[in-house]
Amino acid sequence: MKVFEEKKGNIFKILSESISEGIVIVNEMQEIVTSNEAADRMFGYAAGELLGENMNILIPREYRNSHTKQVDEFMEKSDPRQMGHGLDLYGRRKDGSTFPVEAGLNPFEIYGSRYVMALVTDITVRKNHELEIVELNSQLEQKIEIRTQALSQTVKELKEEVTKRQEAEYKMKESLRKERELNELKTKFLSLVSHEFKTPLTSILIAATLAGKYTETDQQDKREKHLKTIQNKVKYLNNILNDFLSIERLESGKATYKFDIFPLSKVINEVIYNANMLLKDGQKINYPTNIDAITLNFDEKILELSLTNLINNAIKYSSEHTTIDVAVSFKNNFLTIKISDEGMGIPQKEQKFIFNRYFRAANALLDQGTGIGLNIVKGHLENLGGTITFKSEENKGSTFTISFPTNTNND
Repeated sequence: MKVFEEKKGNIFKILSESISEGIVIVNEMQEIVTSNEAADRMFGYAAGELLGENMNILIPREYRNSHTKQVDEFMEKSDPRQMGHGLDLYGRRKDGSTFPVEAGLNPFEIYGSRYVMALVTDITVRKNHELEIVELNSQLEQKIEIRTQALSQTVKELKEEVTKRQEAEYKMKESLRKERELNELKTKFLSLVSHEFKTPLTSILIAATLAGKYTETDQQDKREKHLKTIQNKVKYLNNILNDFLSIERLESGKATYKFDIFPLSKVINEVIYNANMLLKDGQKINYPTNIDAITLNFDEKILELSLTNLINNAIKYSSEHTTIDVAVSFKNNFLTIKISDEGMGIPQKEQKFIFNRYFRAANALLDQGTGIGLNIVKGHLENLGGTITFKSEENKGSTFTISFPTNTNND
């Protein structure tokens, strides 16, 4: 249990401290149970100083009564939303000063207790820009009124100023729109993480509790069963974290690759061996033919990651008693691998979004997943000069094709 708690703490630290906005989590009593470094710094508190304090400590005195009622109503409705939509919100620092904020709220429940996660953004700079625009509009309107009776040249100059103002307003609106989209993406990210981590963490806790009840020597088999569950769930959480780290490295341009010479059969054997453990009743994987002589000069881990993602998806989104085909072809130092299934397929209208980060097709929402696997595979393959494409028909199946240069001669 101690190891589990430490892992859970490390997971939250990795997730919360990687986000530049402030994160504050409160319980049903509106007591702060945790906050990240960005939130502490934003409100002027030292690390851990906010723990146990009432949420009102971060709210200006004149807003506290209405804020308490809003949070109580939000706890009852329990749906993610933007706090105070259409209203000006303010936060209160430790020194008593106030500043404008935006707050996205996301409810969740862990082990029977309800909490609210607030994603807080300091929008002081934006508010200052808005005031500057208002002032600029006012000044320009006064100039227009005074100079309308002047010479045509003056009118022309004023029209040019109006055009510049409109361009500035357009740029500001675009900037605000992109900022809102980014905030929505971050809120969606936190909601996704909360959902994907909740189920395996609950399973780990239950398995650890049950394993502790089997203390006799002849109960070793039962202990090992629950320990295996814990290991599998921890591995699943570790894979999610590795995916998030891969995204960060891809975005920052810090992804590094290691090229080695290795037989293709080695990677395919390992991937299919592991995938066999996930097969549903009656499912089977057709092993590719004529690959024993193919040798690659490529990043072995990236190839393994790509094939694992595609084959596991084929298993997950196909029903029982179906077949997954793996086919390999080699031409002009380019290797092509096709993974075909007889699964649910991807709706036509959603196919253009399939490689978008966090996107999941409507017919796959009930299956566990983060919606980032294909995005990561596409990013790595393109960095290595490769491609990933697909063809799919709803209720009939999908075929995903990856192709990349091998820098070897297998003819």
